[in-house]
Amino acid sequence: MKNYRSALRLAASLVAGASVFALAPDAGAATPPTAPVPQRTALQQGLDALTGRAGASGAIAEVRDHGRAVWRGTSGVANLATRQPAPVDGEFRAGSVTKTFVATVVLQLSAEHRIDLDEPIERHLPGLVPNGGNITVRQVMNHTAGLADFLEDPRFAYESDDALRRLLAVDRWQTLRARDLIAIGVSRQPYFPPGQGWHYSNTDYLVLGELVQRVTGNDWRTEVNRRVLQPLGLRHTFLPGTATAVPGPHSHGYLALSDGPADITELNPSMAGAAGELISTTDDLARFDAALLGGRLLAPAQLAEMTTTVAADEQPPTRYGLGLMQLRTSCGEVWGHPGGIHGYVTYLFGDRAGTRQIAISANPYDPQKGAELTPAVLDLIDLTFCGPKSAS
Repeated sequence: MKNYRSALRLAASLVAGASVFALAPDAGAATPPTAPVPQRTALQQGLDALTGRAGASGAIAEVRDHGRAVWRGTSGVANLATRQPAPVDGEFRAGSVTKTFVATVVLQLSAEHRIDLDEPIERHLPGLVPNGGNITVRQVMNHTAGLADFLEDPRFAYESDDALRRLLAVDRWQTLRARDLIAIGVSRQPYFPPGQGWHYSNTDYLVLGELVQRVTGNDWRTEVNRRVLQPLGLRHTFLPGTATAVPGPHSHGYLALSDGPADITELNPSMAGAAGELISTTDDLARFDAALLGGRLLAPAQLAEMTTTVAADEQPPTRYGLGLMQLRTSCGEVWGHPGGIHGYVTYLFGDRAGTRQIAISANPYDPQKGAELTPAVLDLIDLTFCGPKSAS
């Protein structure tokens, strides 16, 4: 992980972090993982690595297989002051996993012939982004549009102790409009001409949130609720808008300041919006991944579009589809998305058939150990789908 303190930037750094997980290009191919579900002891040890060697204050995870939860684990604490255990069924901020939900709605609208993936974004959102006549919906969805990430603007750089204290005292309570954040992003130099590269950008998914509203007449949250959350019965998944609390039992998120931990659990998630405001549970997320890849939310044509990928990392290769990441394990590819927002990181991945999933939430804290978090998570994902490594 490049800098865990910049939590809203995590999804981009996690794409790069996935490279430690990949094999040589000819290994694993597209064969879905078929290993038996690992023993609970091994999975728990993998989860404990997140709070041990990786320094997270708390971590929870769930593995589902063929429609049922086969393991749920907890490690560390929910609260550094009370030392209460992290609740295994706790709610958490899921960050950029939000993008997969938004992409699902856009693809449903595509199936209804209300959006053409290869039409210019300018058609529906005139004047929103420069050069919008040459940027397609597909390019916005798979991060090949070249739009700069608004989070790279200096006002969102929380690296110093003083900046983190400003975040705690002021910035986390502010309501930020999606169009204002988009304006910040597009005021910066584009990464490349449309379609001429790949660069993760949260600006892209704020644009898609605006697109959903323009096409349907409803806020993107309304459409995600109506089209995804309600049909799947995801009763512990929320799109809070400007509400600052995590509503159910939860682990707290922290920042490491010079004088100790600072609680960052409560914040106004309008700073993330359609790019990352989701609150959920491991069970809800795993069931969503199973339903999505199992074909319950998208028709085959749209699911094929979603899983058509472009290269994200050149060496070794990591690939990105339409709001969905393809991650190579030691036994094949899995599909899902990582996410990060202040105090929380989330990882959701499942096999292409929709038969096995893992959802993980962790609360990064120890800055001396933070670089170990992504490798530890990727080890747990590989264990879930491929089984224990054989002794050499």
